Amino acid sequence: MRRQIMTIAAAAMVAAAGADTIAVKNFRYAGPFIINTPAIIDSVDVNSRKFEAKRVLDMPVNIERAMSGATVFDGTVVKGVEGAAASHLLGFNMTNTGYTTAQISVEGLENYRLYVDGKQTEPGAVTLKPADHSVVVRYVSSPGAADTADIRIIAPDGQVFQTGTGERMFTLDNVLHGRRIYSTSMSPDGKYLITVYSNTLPGGATSWEWVVSTAGGAPVARSAESLAWMPTGSRYYRTTGSAGGRSIRVTDAATGVESVFADGVPAGHFTISPDEKFLVMTLTAEGHKENPEVYRIIEPDDRQPGWRNRRSLAVYDIATGVLSPITYGHHNVSLLDISDDATKALVMSSRSRLEKRPTTMHTLAVLDFASLSLDTIVADDGFLAGAVFSPDASTVIVSGSPEALGGIGKNVPEGRIPSMIDTQLFEYNVKSRSFRPLTKNFNPNVTAFQWSRADGKVYFTAEDRDCISAFRLDPLSGNIERLPLGQDIIKGISLPLSGTGAAFVAQSVDNPDRLYALNTKSLKTTVLDEPLADDMKEIRLGATGAWDFVNSRGDTICGRFYLPPNFDADKKYPLIVNYYGGCSPTSRNFESRYPHHAYAAQGYVVYVVEPSGATGFGQEFSSRHVKTAGQGVAEDIIEGTKRFCEEHPYVDSSKIGCIGASYGGFMTQYLQTVTDIFAAAISHAGISDHTSYWGEGYWGYSYSEVSMGDAYPWSDAELYVKQSPLYNADKIHTPLLFLHGDKDMNVPVGESIQMFTALKLLNRPTAFVAVADQDHHITDYQKRIRWQDTIFAWFAKYLKGEPQWWEAMYPEVAL
Repeated sequence: MRRQIMTIAAAAMVAAAGADTIAVKNFRYAGPFIINTPAIIDSVDVNSRKFEAKRVLDMPVNIERAMSGATVFDGTVVKGVEGAAASHLLGFNMTNTGYTTAQISVEGLENYRLYVDGKQTEPGAVTLKPADHSVVVRYVSSPGAADTADIRIIAPDGQVFQTGTGERMFTLDNVLHGRRIYSTSMSPDGKYLITVYSNTLPGGATSWEWVVSTAGGAPVARSAESLAWMPTGSRYYRTTGSAGGRSIRVTDAATGVESVFADGVPAGHFTISPDEKFLVMTLTAEGHKENPEVYRIIEPDDRQPGWRNRRSLAVYDIATGVLSPITYGHHNVSLLDISDDATKALVMSSRSRLEKRPTTMHTLAVLDFASLSLDTIVADDGFLAGAVFSPDASTVIVSGSPEALGGIGKNVPEGRIPSMIDTQLFEYNVKSRSFRPLTKNFNPNVTAFQWSRADGKVYFTAEDRDCISAFRLDPLSGNIERLPLGQDIIKGISLPLSGTGAAFVAQSVDNPDRLYALNTKSLKTTVLDEPLADDMKEIRLGATGAWDFVNSRGDTICGRFYLPPNFDADKKYPLIVNYYGGCSPTSRNFESRYPHHAYAAQGYVVYVVEPSGATGFGQEFSSRHVKTAGQGVAEDIIEGTKRFCEEHPYVDSSKIGCIGASYGGFMTQYLQTVTDIFAAAISHAGISDHTSYWGEGYWGYSYSEVSMGDAYPWSDAELYVKQSPLYNADKIHTPLLFLHGDKDMNVPVGESIQMFTALKLLNRPTAFVAVADQDHHITDYQKRIRWQDTIFAWFAKYLKGEPQWWEAMYPEVAL
């Protein structure tokens, strides 16, 4: 991310009738740069022009010099150089928190060019989105001359406009650009790390880098190719093309010496066995192909590309280069784990069973590599998720929903259906062939887990209210402890085979990704890397805080808030309420689909609420998502919003907006049918009709197993119809914006189309913006910018009374 440094000081804002005028007196300065007369081959150039020093203004220049230089130009007199023409760079920053058109006036300089945000601009009116903007004046002085620079910014009255505050506002640019940590993994001997970074430049170009470093963070190697650790020691590998297949090439991290581990490896995902004697390959076979023009669909999931393909397992022997199948059939088979002695594997096969919930069944078994026999642990259980061996393979940790294994981990009131994604851990004793629940009375929702070979404990991450925390389970006692890692979102812990070292990546509500070293004995953490640290030093974030309330049913509902950076408790601010309302919490990620700090920077207070039904708060709480279709959830959002406004007088309760995506988009629509407290609403990829979504979305009927339990459109029309916003469209009066990727395979775009159509026929304030060739998430760089600007503009129109941005993006047309 480009580092921008603002001016140290600037003149105070002077209010004028109808406008605010800022006279810029201080700049960052780079120069003078002597302009030498070139060797004259011809007296004129190809356009018959004689050489003049000012011609350098037409040549490329690194204008960032003006913004990154340490010199402060104090005053307005630009002094020339005796005996020579010279060029100078004067730079400053200006910040606006609303969409505006400002006038930039440059007087007193004869030969200059003006650049705004790196682009050459003519003096005069400049349209600016809410952001921090760099302004550079490139000036050529005559020999010995001194000129006076009179630069002024004239902004519309009422716009917040600043220059030279020394800090920048947090914008979408900060979310999109820069170097970030994707993951980290520790070598088996605990001496080295492989950390994966992504780096996105303005314009959207993204590169990836794998960095090998010591456990203390000192880099020893870098690669643009994917790297991973071998099962033992501190050797890492990469794959390259070779005759007859792929080559696995291994490098010793200590010496840098590379050698060939295997040649002729066939295509497909592979796992190296712990003894490094073979690979377990995942092979994919294509299923029967239909006529592409007139074709049948065998079952609902057959609409998904590749659904007919089937996965099987095979062993590739390193010594002989022979590939041998170890599973066979027409059901998908997945490898979950390999025992430390490399004699057996945990495998899971899956099959569909549409006539009853759950519609996908799993069988978990132990595969013996020598005999190729299967010892089934549990058969046809649709609530399983994963499994790993203990170090001695005498025990297996199994993950699944509360209804797994006959419901031994279920902890909800009688008659209540648990959430299928509230993941629990179970212990399976191989000798006694018995199970016991490990997290039945544990509220956080397990997201990932691993069995440490170093201390014999099970380490796992879990949704913990609106955080993702790390925990350590003692399999003998069943005790679970939360690891005090000091961050809100733990993105995974990497453990070695021995020692007390570990590594993890984490972020919090107020800071982006950091790479940490962890001592698992002392639980001391050390920051090894924070790629965006320098950029964040220049960003001023508003205050954040937790805000929980007890609702009218006596439940504690979790939430948090974000305040504008220049918050003034005596002012009134519009409020944006964000939620999901589905089966997961809206976590405390620093950067997300809806970057809350970016909204706050534009002068909004942001309130994030975690209503009933979210995982991370215990099974009883998450079960409230099932068979409610918004009931209870909406009441929590409405009550929380009202209470937040009551307890925070700086919120303008007449200017409240709300936004949600997917199930949260459904909640946006549903909320408008039961309340009028919102002045503007946005639904991204939201469900408007539970029946059409159930049948049309790729995962419509399978997600309905989570949200609707054992209810179907024909068995519970009250739930599917009465709770669908489409059938209550006439109750909506709030200005409602629909956003949707037109290639959304999760929630089909028709969900927005039909609701938009209803509101248009009802003559209600609404708009529909489709994003071409985008699925459920808007990932295309340029399209995401316009998608996010659309959101900002809609809220500015209805919550700030500033329609200019929306009108510039979507002008009225006579049709």
